Amino acid sequence: MTADPLSIVVMGVSGSGKSTVAARLAADLNADYLDGDWLHPADNISKMAKGEPLDDDDRQPWLRAIGDQVNATTRQGGRSVVACSALKRAYRDVLRAHVPTLFFVFLDGSFELIKERMETRTHEFMAPSMLESQFAILEPLESDEYGQRVECSLDPAEISFLVRSRLAVSTIALAVNTSEVGP
Repeated sequence: MTADPLSIVVMGVSGSGKSTVAARLAADLNADYLDGDWLHPADNISKMAKGEPLDDDDRQPWLRAIGDQVNATTRQGGRSVVACSALKRAYRDVLRAHVPTLFFVFLDGSFELIKERMETRTHEFMAPSMLESQFAILEPLESDEYGQRVECSLDPAEISFLVRSRLAVSTIALAVNTSEVGP
């Protein structure tokens, strides 16, 4: 039995390191890299640039576009690593509806650490003032979600190693659990 190509979503609030970690992980896995920000509709970008948080309705077309992109890569036998906030379970469910085998890497960190990071960087449309709204809606991965929580203060290379190690163990376990056992 061959498993579906595995695709990964690196998730968390703005400033947690999603883009950096996802790019590193994609390079280490020889996978396609996709920054979810690239797929935001113009209205979303305009709203965020004004310091207005997106609501669930704003996010739906964006999440479907990400899901479609990852699904297309998966159907072609490829693998993707996506940087996407995916802050709520419902958002992750939209992505999983497109690719049920998605693995989520939740970059977790304190408000203080991430605020400090955001104040020392520039982002084309994500203002540091919006960080509180992201923490307010953040729903960490639940125990039944396929994924891993990682402290965002770790070096991106170390995070990539931890994730790849977890995936290697998961792949071995999947192969053992799905192999036919007979007399």
